[in-house]
Amino acid sequence: MKDSREDRLYELLPAIYRIQDAERGEPLKALLRVIASQVNLVEDDIRQLYENWFIETCEDWVVPYIGDLVGYEPVHEAGEPSGIEAEQERMRNNILIPRREVANTVRYRRRKGTLALLELLANDVADWPARAVEFFPLLGWTQSLNHQRLDRGKTADIRNETWLKRIGTPFEKLAHTIELRRINSLLSQGRYNIPSVGVFVWRLKSFSVTKTPACCQEAAGPQCFTFSVLCNDAPLYMHPEPETDPTHIADEYNLPVPITRHLLQEQTERLYGSGKNLRLWRGKRRGKNISMEPVPPDKIIVADLSHWRYQPRRGKVAVDPELGRIAFPAGQLPKHGVWVSYHYGFSMNIGGGEYERTLSQPKEYALYKVGKSDTFETIGAALKQWREDNEPHAVIEITDSGVYVEPLQIDFSNSAPDENKRESLQLRAANRKRPVIRLLDWETSKTDSMAIVGSGKSCVTIDGLLIAGRGVQVSGELSELYIRHSTLVPGWSLGADCGPLRTTEPSLEIFSADVCINIESSILGTIQIDPAAAIIETESSEDMEENDNERESSSEIAMARCRGIIEQVRLDPIRVCISDSILDATHPTLEALGAPGCPVAHAILNIERSTVIGQIQAHAIELGENTIFNGRITVAKRQTGCMRFCSVTPDSRTPRRYRCQPDLAEKPVLEDFADNLIFEEEKNRKLETERLRVRPIFNSIRYGAPTYCQLSNWCADEIKTGADDESEMGVFHDLYEPQRMANLKVRLEEYTPAGMDVGIIKSN
Repeated sequence: MKDSREDRLYELLPAIYRIQDAERGEPLKALLRVIASQVNLVEDDIRQLYENWFIETCEDWVVPYIGDLVGYEPVHEAGEPSGIEAEQERMRNNILIPRREVANTVRYRRRKGTLALLELLANDVADWPARAVEFFPLLGWTQSLNHQRLDRGKTADIRNETWLKRIGTPFEKLAHTIELRRINSLLSQGRYNIPSVGVFVWRLKSFSVTKTPACCQEAAGPQCFTFSVLCNDAPLYMHPEPETDPTHIADEYNLPVPITRHLLQEQTERLYGSGKNLRLWRGKRRGKNISMEPVPPDKIIVADLSHWRYQPRRGKVAVDPELGRIAFPAGQLPKHGVWVSYHYGFSMNIGGGEYERTLSQPKEYALYKVGKSDTFETIGAALKQWREDNEPHAVIEITDSGVYVEPLQIDFSNSAPDENKRESLQLRAANRKRPVIRLLDWETSKTDSMAIVGSGKSCVTIDGLLIAGRGVQVSGELSELYIRHSTLVPGWSLGADCGPLRTTEPSLEIFSADVCINIESSILGTIQIDPAAAIIETESSEDMEENDNERESSSEIAMARCRGIIEQVRLDPIRVCISDSILDATHPTLEALGAPGCPVAHAILNIERSTVIGQIQAHAIELGENTIFNGRITVAKRQTGCMRFCSVTPDSRTPRRYRCQPDLAEKPVLEDFADNLIFEEEKNRKLETERLRVRPIFNSIRYGAPTYCQLSNWCADEIKTGADDESEMGVFHDLYEPQRMANLKVRLEEYTPAGMDVGIIKSN
């Protein structure tokens, strides 16, 4: 970036000298710019030295030194801080030595022993919302009639459904018999005992969706809708309210918890409305225009809409927050549309959403804004204008979270003259927006995918979008394809139970012969690669007849095509780079990356910090790092590349592996039976036991579920701490949950009230 201070010394000169200098080609100005640049460096260094005195403004490398001055002790069990050169190292150091905790060390010591401090520690140390619960008041015991304590745990009332649903949650109020297990036990955690204090933590975050169309469940009826635009059931989540009193114990309104039916029924005015947790609009025609009319809170009825049996009475709208469903009266159908705002739960900022993300574009570019109140109302209109303008670099930005139902084709083939040649195009969402592109079956004889046709080494970026209904198809001479913070829905669409509707259909089809695919912080279905198909299909039927006698058998031609070989041409493998993403074939036995009709895809894969559900069939894996492969891997070239700190299936064919699972778990067993050939059956049994023990276990592997691809509490520690920096393997590596947990455990022990036992309980 240009420094605005580079000419400040030159501007101090009298005007006569500047005029004379300009007449001579400004050599003095160039000299003073060099001197000013060094002066600026010295000034910036002095300014930063002053800012390094304070924890709020200091650089990251200074935080441990300030912590040492105030007596802050790092948690060695969480790992030792590393360098600060790489972004991954800086992120890890921020977790190991949180800036907020160092800043609040003195304040914590003044409040040591209070229950609310434990919640504050969870927020500052681990960045997890928390609720601290004393279990002693929930013990069932015989009270004296002269000294009754009505705030203690009560016996169960089977008519009170609200209390019954809260059993086992942080908000329960029923009495329990005493448990002898300690809450901080490493073997089996107990809760209900006299010294027990539980800190319930929430790892899921609450993400907003603003004014997006609801999905009509036509199979159930024209009056049935879901909050999710993909027509799947998804629980609505609370948008946490900040706590104003430091002594306050967090309740449902301060935590990212699912909204229950009873809570919404009791607190409709607090949870429903403008700027709150959820809101509904229905379309109303005014002349030729359709306006969005909000549904008032007094029209909302909370109901159980399982099986769509409940029918609201006239003038009311039924809402089920636990399933994310909406029902209108049968005689008052919303003929002009339904729009919703709500919050959903997920673990991390990936896959597109209304969260903060970095936008980048060329230095010079043309911007086309798409939205209901912007220059273009449809993406197709913006693409048409881009073709007419012949802009070399363009950005089409969608400025709302609406649903765009239209056929899309990004075509570079109609290239302009070289001086005006189109080189790059970004199709992206504006910051903190999540638009949805819904592709339909427009033509019976075609797949109706979102088509990208490259020409002249062009580049396309898809950023911040959710694409459903069909996949993306890439062909032509495309040079690079970037997919960032986007979702290409696995299985194209979802059922009510989040099950994929088209399990064998690819989300991304590659027909370009020389394209580099870069996927970052995204969720995708199957990737199919066929680099030679477009070249072979360009041969005319006459040419094929003339060369028919010279060709080999059809099977040999097919194998040559799979290897990227055609007549007098050998194509290099396509490069696919995936990081911090989920590649989901919807089942471990299906192809996550492959080529139709070929043993392996003619592609070189580079994958880091990702989770793969399905089989990988590639020419080679150049690098696999900190990744979970929940499916068989088959590579043609094993001598190329390596895999490190990954989880692979035992029957996989991979390049050389370093500290991968289940290899590390099998190593002691193989060493024990190295010289005992007669115990081969027992060795195989123990090997199978170890493989089952360290296999990845997820809370859910269905896209649309809040705990999608989140490692279960029952997953082996070899997976949860198996990355190269002792974080977890998989897509949520950069959350650094093992380091957060180790930090929090030590801090809670330091600030626990006297005589109490504190345990951490994961609520999700």
